[in-house]
Amino acid sequence: MKKVTKATYLKWYEDMLFWRKFEDKLAQVYIQQKVRGFLHLYNGQEAILAGALHVMDLEKDKMITAYRNHVQPIGLGVDPKRVMAELYGKGTGTSQGLGGSMHIFSKEHNFYGGHGIVGGQIPLGAGLAFADKYFKREAVTLTFLGDGAARQGSLHETLNMAVKWNLPVVFCVENNGYAMGTSVARTSKGTDIWKLGNGYEMPCGPVDAMDPIKVAEALDEAIKRARKGDGPTFLEMKTYRYRGHSMSDAQKYRTKEEVAEYQELDPITKVLSVIKDKKYASEDQIKEINQRVKDKVSECEKFAEESDFPEKNVMYDVVYEQEDYPFLAHKPQ
Repeated sequence: MKKVTKATYLKWYEDMLFWRKFEDKLAQVYIQQKVRGFLHLYNGQEAILAGALHVMDLEKDKMITAYRNHVQPIGLGVDPKRVMAELYGKGTGTSQGLGGSMHIFSKEHNFYGGHGIVGGQIPLGAGLAFADKYFKREAVTLTFLGDGAARQGSLHETLNMAVKWNLPVVFCVENNGYAMGTSVARTSKGTDIWKLGNGYEMPCGPVDAMDPIKVAEALDEAIKRARKGDGPTFLEMKTYRYRGHSMSDAQKYRTKEEVAEYQELDPITKVLSVIKDKKYASEDQIKEINQRVKDKVSECEKFAEESDFPEKNVMYDVVYEQEDYPFLAHKPQ
């Protein structure tokens, strides 16, 4: 695995803090009704993305996930201003404002969504890996899913095909404890989701996903295995989300004490503690990072606020080709 250095910790801290504050800002503007529809935040799960980015080949490896998908494209290189504009429904967004919160995409940066259907991205991730194997690209696809999606039949069908065809894919279950508001224990007798991989003779295991180093170590092994042609891996990323499933979630299924207990394991706090203990940065330097993050979030908000909404014809332009559908010569305005 690529060495974890002082620079790594400083990057992890700044990146994860930005992702957290970016999501916090979205929660704020959602309440102000500047962002509509559903909004699923990543607060608490940042170590998974930080660890993954450390070991991926960002030139060719791909990522696909569910609808908790705002910060992943940012980590892969998408301009965060465009991501926030997309949630505002603005024309400068990643999908011209037509996708919204649950459908962020960037083929340029190898991010393939953002999918609103629970488990819908699982077979698509295997499909991306199948294409890479077919065209001999030596690329690996990280397919993320939640603990709720682990109960979908499509997962089992996909695992069977992936291991049978030896596909270069890593399945990562982000087990944050609750599928919407339902705990893993209420949906299955077996609560160790990673053991599902055993049924397909697929390498599998649990990962402490509140620690970016643990995530990086597990994914480094899995990615190397896939890249050299030894097939898929199934990992259970044991994490926790501090906010509700979505902004409409009253969170009556858990106690404040439980949330506080997990906040003591906060990945951002953990990384910051290492920085302070090893004297990787002074207090003034840490304050500078905090200020940079604050300013960057403000820039994103300003860009989204000032951007224009897309023209109405955009809705038709992205669905139909004019020459193929002449009856659309006079599009509704």
